[in-house]
Amino acid sequence: MHIALLESLGISPDALSAFTNQLEEQGHTFAVYEKTTDLQKLREEVREADVVILANMPLPWEALEGADRLKYIDVAFTGTDHVPVAQAAAHGIQVSNASGYAEDAVAELCLGFMIDLLRSIPQIDRTCRQGGTRAGWPARLLKGKTVGFVGAGRIAARTADLVRAFGTRSIGFRRHPAADPSFDRETDSLDELLREADIVSVHTPLTSSTKHMIADRELAAMKPGSYLINTARGPVVDAQALCRALNDGTIAGAAIDVFDQEPPLDPEDPLLQAPNLIVTPHIGFYTEESMDQRAKIVFDNLSQWLQGNWVNQVKP
Repeated sequence: MHIALLESLGISPDALSAFTNQLEEQGHTFAVYEKTTDLQKLREEVREADVVILANMPLPWEALEGADRLKYIDVAFTGTDHVPVAQAAAHGIQVSNASGYAEDAVAELCLGFMIDLLRSIPQIDRTCRQGGTRAGWPARLLKGKTVGFVGAGRIAARTADLVRAFGTRSIGFRRHPAADPSFDRETDSLDELLREADIVSVHTPLTSSTKHMIADRELAAMKPGSYLINTARGPVVDAQALCRALNDGTIAGAAIDVFDQEPPLDPEDPLLQAPNLIVTPHIGFYTEESMDQRAKIVFDNLSQWLQGNWVNQVKP
């Protein structure tokens, strides 16, 4: 079979070769391409492919319409909203993801965001460099705070496990509460979570029902002096509503790693001018260790699929 890797997996050339050599020894061919948004170029890259591997680059269905041999899309990412899963399924193309590879990486970033927000680290860093002192900047402990997790999946659970060591209380929100021991309790009421949480951390996937799940009404319902963190998907939070909430002091601050559009960001974006906001360019998943784990999962997915076993299934 012909396998097309459409973008870098973030691992060394030697590490990639270790995977591809095994496939070539089995009689498969492997092509590596640079990431592109050029539709015609994408069409050419996938035209003869039986298998496509990608990470988080957008893959429009229009690029795949002429790929008559395509049978499998192996996504080196947890989310798959950038892949035409429904159209693929309708054409008999199976899709897998790399669920679980970045749980620790994202959880640790969330923990860092919490401390940075509570201790005003970015503002104090700038002030210190300008010859100032700590005077005037708020500082609060993470200990004793209630952390609310919007979406109570594996990354949220891992984050809850980490922050428990700081003496926090955690609430997990999902439509159908379970008995996950990582959370002190779960609820199916988002309003209840927003009222009680000192920190609201968003972990839900992006779907038609979760787009702008956090908007003006939800931000206004948050506890006074609370903080919002989003490491899930940008459009889950209404960016304009968040900008308003920061500018008028509805919430004390926010940290976001995800946006409506993938970085680089427009420096003139009004959200970036809002006070008490920490932004990072979608780095939550990215550590050396998580990239290695991701590649292992992706090539394990492929190996299993070649043997007739479809694992880490993604369905519409």
